[in-house]
Amino acid sequence: MSVTGALYRKYRPQAFAEVRDQDHIVTVLEGAIKKGEIPHAILFSGTRGTGKTTLARIFAKAIGTADLDIYEIDAASNRGIDDVRELKEAVHTMPYESKQKVYIIDEVHMLTKEAFNALLKTLEEPPEHVVFILATTEEEKLLDTILSRCQVFRMHSPSRAVLVDIVTDVAKQEGFTLSPDAADLIAMAADGSFRDALGVTQKVIMASGDKIGGADEVAAIIGAPKTATMLSLLDALHKKDKEVALSAIQDVVAANVDMKLFTRLLLEHVRAVMLLRNLPSHKDSILSSFGTEAKVKIEEYSSGATPINSHLLLRLLQASDMMTRSPLPHVALEIAIIDAMSN
Repeated sequence: MSVTGALYRKYRPQAFAEVRDQDHIVTVLEGAIKKGEIPHAILFSGTRGTGKTTLARIFAKAIGTADLDIYEIDAASNRGIDDVRELKEAVHTMPYESKQKVYIIDEVHMLTKEAFNALLKTLEEPPEHVVFILATTEEEKLLDTILSRCQVFRMHSPSRAVLVDIVTDVAKQEGFTLSPDAADLIAMAADGSFRDALGVTQKVIMASGDKIGGADEVAAIIGAPKTATMLSLLDALHKKDKEVALSAIQDVVAANVDMKLFTRLLLEHVRAVMLLRNLPSHKDSILSSFGTEAKVKIEEYSSGATPINSHLLLRLLQASDMMTRSPLPHVALEIAIIDAMSN
């Protein structure tokens, strides 16, 4: 199945109304435009793939700036004092077609200290016809003097539910159907990034032999375990079968599955069992992101006595934390399981 162009470009929002999960920013920007109170310097801060540059472009167009008068600069590639000096000279030239021209400086934290200092004066007193929009993934690296000259807007990472809706909708528009558990797996792997979510969706569509994408297809692409492997481990934990549980982890390691993602998925399943046991009235929402087989198993384990409990969940959380510091990430998970099954 063919997909033309990158999905994240194809489905990039073109207007404020299409921007998701950033109402706290959109409302302020639309209000400023209606009142004619356009800030001379704006900073969008947030993790990668949250739409900082996209929102900058939308704002530039919304204040009536033509494409010819929008300048995008990648500070990672143009980070020196000479680059900023060229910028300082260029800002004084008048726009070609618009009342204002807009400079979008991406990854602004990458500028050198000298370049920052050279930019300060221009940010403080820019020409009337210039608006600066800065974007950064690392706001903490910016000088306070830069921050104080900007209207600062902090982007929210999109919720998992929003990402599920987006990838499901985009796949549908591409003539492709994602199963609910496949869409949820993509959303989890995207870790708060619109761009990553659509990137994985595109890979699934290209790799699929038909027009339907399941969780196992997604798992193969992002390095997650197959559903059967996860359910086998969950069943072993329920039965306190240490040998089968540890064998499942060995299979995961042999298949080069991403252990951090695997542990996160395991945490999701164990948490669902615990929540369903203690909050049965929320059954539909608790099980909404799981496939049919997983739903059946989670309901079964939650309805009676099981070692899948808060103690196990706590040990898995500790293992997840330890993984980032271990040269052998799976060892932390093995220890957690042995410890939980020994009690």
